[in-house]
Amino acid sequence: MKVGDYIIPQVTWFKYLGSIVQNDGEIEADVNHRIQARWLKWRRASGVLCDKKVPLKLKGKFYRAAVRLTLLYGTECWTVKSQHESQVSVAEMRMLR
Repeated sequence: MKVGDYIIPQVTWFKYLGSIVQNDGEIEADVNHRIQARWLKWRRASGVLCDKKVPLKLKGKFYRAAVRLTLLYGTECWTVKSQHESQVSVAEMRMLR
């Protein structure tokens, strides 16, 4: 594709509204991106989540509101396979430990 004098290169994936769209229609890159984003949010929130002074109930609410929602953003349009569910489940269990 050419716009004026600029030739737009063909790519195998691109980021659109925070989600990764692949040319083959798969979602592996988006699942991995969401898991990485969740780990980033967890690391930023680890001061609160690992603080012994913060009540466990409050930590759970904070985790569900801040960290878990980072993964779930944009997932309503995924066609999920069992391997994707497994990846997400493994990441969540590692964080909860």
